[in-house]
Parts: sequence; structure tokens; C-alpha cells
Amino acid sequence: MANKPIRLLIAASGTGGHLFPALATAEQLPDYQIEWLGVPNRMETQLIGDRYPLHTVNVEGFQQRLGLGTLKIAFRLVSSVFQVRRLLKTGEFHGVFTTGGYIAAPAILAARSLGLPAILHESNALPGKVTRTFSPFCTVVAIGFEKAAQYLPKANTAVVGTPVRSPFLATPELDLPIPENVPLIAIAGGSQGAVAINKLVRECAQSWIDAGAWIFHQTGDNDPEVNSFQHPHYISMPFYPNMAGLLHRATLVISRAGAGTLTELAVTKTPSILIPYPFAAEDHQAYNAAVFADAGAAVLYRQKELTAQQLEQQVLDWIKSPESLQKMAEAAGALAVPDSSDRLAQLVRKWVEK
Repeated sequence: MANKPIRLLIAASGTGGHLFPALATAEQLPDYQIEWLGVPNRMETQLIGDRYPLHTVNVEGFQQRLGLGTLKIAFRLVSSVFQVRRLLKTGEFHGVFTTGGYIAAPAILAARSLGLPAILHESNALPGKVTRTFSPFCTVVAIGFEKAAQYLPKANTAVVGTPVRSPFLATPELDLPIPENVPLIAIAGGSQGAVAINKLVRECAQSWIDAGAWIFHQTGDNDPEVNSFQHPHYISMPFYPNMAGLLHRATLVISRAGAGTLTELAVTKTPSILIPYPFAAEDHQAYNAAVFADAGAAVLYRQKELTAQQLEQQVLDWIKSPESLQKMAEAAGALAVPDSSDRLAQLVRKWVEK
């Protein structure tokens, strides 16, 4: 392989949780010729852009119940395996790297049918269905949480953490008019399912401000009551691009518990209140949050059980007890794997260049 460039097909699709770790890993492989496998009309069609050549296949997740829809999806999966197999052969690729999700299935099957290595990265503490189903076929499964290994008994696993975007590893400045010497509570529920968190936060906001805190609230774009609370020390936006700067500055964060978000909280050593998205597949966010709660890096609340009074008092207690927050910050930092993208890239090299 030393005489010609190594060609790697990366299969990552749909959400930032799949795409950002794949991009962070790709950046650690500058000597590779990388091409991308995705699905039409998903985030990768905008995000990958001019960075890498993009190939797409029509594949989707399996439904819960058997029926005509399942047969259609199965047919698309089989068809996509042959498409990817053809791509791998004609492109003379040396291996496949995927970050899970349903795009991983045809990529793994096609690669293994050709005797090529298939490296999968799973970021969640409870691996997704595709990972659990296809991990035995993979050359190696890199995992973000050590706990995930117990759900993959037939897989060759390696703990590498989850790659994080480079701004989170630096300390970018916060471009918001917030004084440096005040507690900052940051809320980042995202657009999906954030309305319930938003409502609780607005009920608590005045009490937190009266205690001396400032609040930054990323509300998402789904909230009809987005302007119902206003105060000079309360800043709200549907979306804020400088999340790295926000997490580095925040005293504490109230958030969902996606694997990518937790990786960012660990790297920035940010204490958190985690409210897992209750409709996440197989409740996997609760498994992620439990890892942080058990380590003392966060407090976990179930959305249906959390009241405004509980949330208000929890935050007020922390505002009055900076030493408690410092212990949580240290616990969060202990969960971080800052060189995860490098570890994952080295794992890809190990198997692709074998």
C-alpha cells in the first residue's frame, strides 16, 4: 500500500451525531483519499459539500412491524449492498469506516463481502439496533462508552471515546454581552423535543436571575411561547453557532443527553442537568445520561417526573455551592477523551493498512 494512496469510504449520514465524529476522524487522515457514502436529502448533502466526493444510496431504517413497507426497505437494503459493493470494487477502496445508523448496514455488508475491513464507531452507551445487528461482521467496533461493550458480546471492541469538533478542544471566546464574573446557566435542548424543557426553564428563570445568575437559552425553532419571558439578564436564540464558547463559559448546562452533547460537556468540563429526550430510540439518551450521573458529572432527571420546583431548587442550590459544581466539573473532565479522533484514526490505520 505504500506505493499508492489509501482509499477509504466513510459511511455517515443523517445527523450531526453521526456526521461530526466522522468528519473529525477524517481530518486526522490527511494522507488518505476519502470519499463519502450518504443518503439523498440528508444533512450530509450540505455538510460534506466540497470536502469529499459524495455518493448516495436509497436506504432507510426498518419499521417495528412486518408489512409491505418492511419488504420495500429490505429490497432497498439488498439493492444498496450491491451498489456499495460496486463502488468499493471500481474505486479500489481499501476499507470502510462508518459511524452507525442505517447507512452502516450496506457499507459493512458490502465491505465484508469483498474481504475489506469495516470499522464501526458507536457513540452511545446503548448501541443502536444497526450496531447490535451488524457488529459481529465488523473488523472492529470502536465505542465511545466502555459500558457499550456489554451489549456487543460477539464484537471485537475498542474504547476510544467519541471525536469532538476542534473548537471544543480550544477555548473560544463567548461573543455575548454577559459579564465575566456572574454564574451563567446555559440551556440547549435543541429543536427536537425542547419545548418541555423550555417551559420549565421559563418558570424558573426569574428565581435564578434574582439569585445573581445570567441565562442563555437556545430555544430551538419549535416553541410557540418563545418570547413569553423577557429580562435583560436572559438571552434567548433559536440557534447559537458558538456552542464551544458557550460550554467553556457556562457555570452549568441544562441539556438533552445525546452522545455528541455529552462528549462536548466532558471535554469542556461543564457540570450539567441532563433531561434525556423521552422519545429517543430505545431510550438510549437515558443510558448515556446514566454514565455521567453515576460518575458525579451530572444530575439525571426524567422529563415526565421533573417539576419546575425541583429544577428551580436544584440550580439555586448549586449557585450557592460553587464547590459542588467544581467537583462535578472535575468528574466531567475525567470522562473526556480529548484525543478521541486521533485514537479512532489510528484504529482505522491499524486495520485498513494491515
